[in-house]
Amino acid sequence: MTKELTIWIVIGVYAVFMLAIGILYSRKGSDMAGFTVGGRSAGAWISALSYGTAYFSAVMFIGYSGGSGWSYGLWSVLVGIGNAVFGSLLAWLVLANRTRAVTRKFDIKSMPQLFQARFGSPAMGLFACVVIFVFLIPYSASVYKGLTSVCSVILGINEQVCMVIIAIASALLLVLGGYIATLKADFVQGFVMMIGVSALIVLVVLSPQVGGLSNGLGSMMAYMKSHEMAPLSGKSTLALVSTILMTSFGTWGLPQMVHKYYGIRDGKEVKRGTVISTVFALLVAGGGYFIGSFSHLFFGEAMPEGGKDFLVPIMLNTAGLPNLLIGVILVLLISASVSTLSSITLTACSTVSMDLVKPLAERAGKKKLADQDLTALTRLLCLVFVVLSYFIANYPTPILEMMSYSWGIISGSFLAPYLLCLYWKGINRTGAWAGMLGGFLTAFLPAALSGFTTPDGPLYACLAMVVSFV
Repeated sequence: MTKELTIWIVIGVYAVFMLAIGILYSRKGSDMAGFTVGGRSAGAWISALSYGTAYFSAVMFIGYSGGSGWSYGLWSVLVGIGNAVFGSLLAWLVLANRTRAVTRKFDIKSMPQLFQARFGSPAMGLFACVVIFVFLIPYSASVYKGLTSVCSVILGINEQVCMVIIAIASALLLVLGGYIATLKADFVQGFVMMIGVSALIVLVVLSPQVGGLSNGLGSMMAYMKSHEMAPLSGKSTLALVSTILMTSFGTWGLPQMVHKYYGIRDGKEVKRGTVISTVFALLVAGGGYFIGSFSHLFFGEAMPEGGKDFLVPIMLNTAGLPNLLIGVILVLLISASVSTLSSITLTACSTVSMDLVKPLAERAGKKKLADQDLTALTRLLCLVFVVLSYFIANYPTPILEMMSYSWGIISGSFLAPYLLCLYWKGINRTGAWAGMLGGFLTAFLPAALSGFTTPDGPLYACLAMVVSFV
């Protein structure tokens, strides 16, 4: 059996499974509560793995692990550790139970609803709604770019064809089943990711280019010392710290991540979910960055054609991995990416339908919009969002930069007011507006003035979050 046929069979089995889940749970998302928060009955395993699969996509495996490994060598593993400690463990400890309790008490289904209810400002809810929908699109597009780069290298298929396949897969899962379908799919995809990353670490370490763990670490240390990466220069250290902080604390203000806390069943499940989420992040993120840290052993000093986005795909293609494992790895990347795309799309589109279209329609028609109509509208918006993401993905911006603009603008706008309103009664409407606009402008203006080409996106993202708190 040829390499390509083996890989396509593995991908085909995965695709049939995802379609089956979407159809099976299509009736369980018939109303808006079921479609967006799944009836608030999710257990620890499902919630934690859904959080993890939304967190780590092909963007991390392809864009961030390869780019960070190329720039920082073995130091890049610190990004994965930071994601586990700050982006998973600390995030769940600080946010999960409080968010679950507040959103359940006031029947809140989105971040704009939380702001509107807490600060009594429909305008704030509208601003949040627009920022979420518009700036989640480039994040979604970066996921497309990450997955298409690896598929084009390993399978040799056209990038456009690959993007279309990914778009159809994520759209079907969402439009058919909504929140519950994505949770169930994420549960299975989470295990696929853990198994795939574990196998990938072992086989990359044993590849001829690395030559075993001790040899690989020794070779990389020697390379780093000869290329001023041990220790890192001041500028590289700042860039590394910015990447750690943005990819770890940035998730605290991302609505698609916060949304995972809404549907948790009770406080007991939150405690269990905290442990599961942390272990998952340590394995998947730590393993992903560990693999990328060996990129110079495969390429030396010569950047491959296509740039940093093609480092990891070419590593996988030249490491001498078995065909079946390559198929599993592709399914791992597709799983991670479809999970992230589904979370992003559901969050953006349910926000628009509930917090923008519904109030406007009811104000114009002076009657309440039926729940079934709202659900149907959200499904339609999911299709529109997928199409828009596809077009943005064709913009020639590297994955890492595209994602950093999205995270910086959204987290810069929402992290401080969201976190503070959960714990501090003293924050008022003026303070919340100042935080939102200050963070938004700090992240948006440098990116926009550069034509969305600045490589300092993570630094501006961190500044935006700090400015927002101040």
